Amino acid sequence: MNGGQIIAQVLHKHGIPHLFTLCGGHIAPIYVEAEQIGLNVIDVRDEASALFAADASARLLGLPGIALVTAGPGVTNAITALKNAQMAQSPVLLIGGATATLLRRRGALQDIDQMALVRPHVKWAHRVKRLREIAPALTKALHIAQSGVPGPVFLEFPADLLYPEATVREWYGKKQKPAAGLGEKAVQWYIQRHVNGLFAGMRSFRLPERDAPRIPAFTGKELKAVIRDLSKAQRPVAVLSSGAMMDPRHVTALSDAVRQLGIPVYLSGMARGLAGRTSAVQYRHKRKMALREADCILLCGVPVDFRMDYGSHLNRKARKIVINRSREELRKNIKPQQAVHADPAAFLTALAAENPAFPDWSAWKKTLQEREAARETEIRQTAAEPVDGINPVGLFLAMEERIPDRSILIADGGDFAATSAYTLRPRRPLSWLDPGVFGTLGVGGGFALGAALHYPDDYIWIIYGDGSAAYSLMEFDSFRKYGMKVCGIIGNNGSWEQIARDQVPILGSATATSLPRSDYHKVAEAFGGAGERVESLAGFEQSLDRAMESMDRGIPYVINAVIGSTEFRKGSISM
Repeated sequence: MNGGQIIAQVLHKHGIPHLFTLCGGHIAPIYVEAEQIGLNVIDVRDEASALFAADASARLLGLPGIALVTAGPGVTNAITALKNAQMAQSPVLLIGGATATLLRRRGALQDIDQMALVRPHVKWAHRVKRLREIAPALTKALHIAQSGVPGPVFLEFPADLLYPEATVREWYGKKQKPAAGLGEKAVQWYIQRHVNGLFAGMRSFRLPERDAPRIPAFTGKELKAVIRDLSKAQRPVAVLSSGAMMDPRHVTALSDAVRQLGIPVYLSGMARGLAGRTSAVQYRHKRKMALREADCILLCGVPVDFRMDYGSHLNRKARKIVINRSREELRKNIKPQQAVHADPAAFLTALAAENPAFPDWSAWKKTLQEREAARETEIRQTAAEPVDGINPVGLFLAMEERIPDRSILIADGGDFAATSAYTLRPRRPLSWLDPGVFGTLGVGGGFALGAALHYPDDYIWIIYGDGSAAYSLMEFDSFRKYGMKVCGIIGNNGSWEQIARDQVPILGSATATSLPRSDYHKVAEAFGGAGERVESLAGFEQSLDRAMESMDRGIPYVINAVIGSTEFRKGSISM
């Protein structure tokens, strides 16, 4: 049994359905053996996309996402995506190839200190040194990735542990010359001893049992304390974010709980869509104002970071309840009256099961709804303003009315993608993907791959800026290869608008922020996809129909929408 077989068997036992890779000689046995055992091996055009695809798969499936990359540049190309997974608290396993054990630090091809590069960005990093260590190390890595606060892990596998033993012995045999003296005999003895050690201890080999992830649990006392605080509140507000969505297998129960509890709720990150397209308890606008007026604030999987201006958005006099798997985030930039170290989804589900008799809160909800309606009116007025090109706000309002319920939305960009968050409504739970707190550009292609595998019958819409699109347009080759229903909508305004929006008025120059208004759709066409350039709102609306017809035939599409600029997000840059 070779190392590739062992890895494939462990992943299969853990129910992993997909592996994402960019091929390399160091890791070839893993994906070959994985395919033979029935795992779906998806190859991509960039190692970062493999990691992003694994990230999306983990978020949607509730199992660790697996990415395989070759040694050296394969690992280094994946670092940004690995860091994004860490900051997004996504359980991802990165498997990295490495040079053969006896050739380390001797100048072998692509041999670098990968552990030093990776270790700061993962929960656990380990170099496997013997065949018998593979299954225990892999089982441990998968357990760590899902336990507590989910996050990425890294395992490094030298090539001589992955290939068949006979092949490895042949490799090392070819490196030996006939022994001419005592010194050369000693070298041969050392090599033989080393190779024997690599494969020793396999006669009693068994796959380890799966370990259930460890999740921090709340107490009945904490549950009752939160019920008391909410029962006294006149103006409560709940905020749910990605930290409440760490186990997507429980998302239906969480969605039901949010509706049943009736607490006015704002959703962000992976929690977008949790209450459906519309809901009597969900609000989308003027969150800052609501938090400053609330007398009880419930933060569920929400870090108090720059997105909440480090706590300044919160009413200082309000009762603050923080529920988070992360002990660190319970008190970062906040002093809560209740700090519950537990899974937010499990806590809210249990809270709803108590069927507490909360106040009516109708007057407070009416105030929030009036603000909601006023903001929607402002958005529609902005959408009607004439600009040089398609008004981006108008574009998204038109898209909101035309895309079907079976749609997954992926935000990959700055200004254009952020505008979509105010105007597009995810149709259901787990139908919105964005990079998270790291703000990484380039997630679109990989996220779409992961989403298309999980939702093969849905339309996958990547909201690209014209800057961010360049990072992963090459993955349209992968979409076409696998017949995926993916459409990239590129807001083409010839600018890195998120940066230019403040750089130009503050610094007086557009240096390095300008882009040509390129024919991005032709990239899709070159890969066997389809697309078009549109320069009017009517043309964009018609292009959506053509895109869906194309996707239904397994042909990915690019809508290259020439847009103008509005004042919609003026002053929005975060630093």
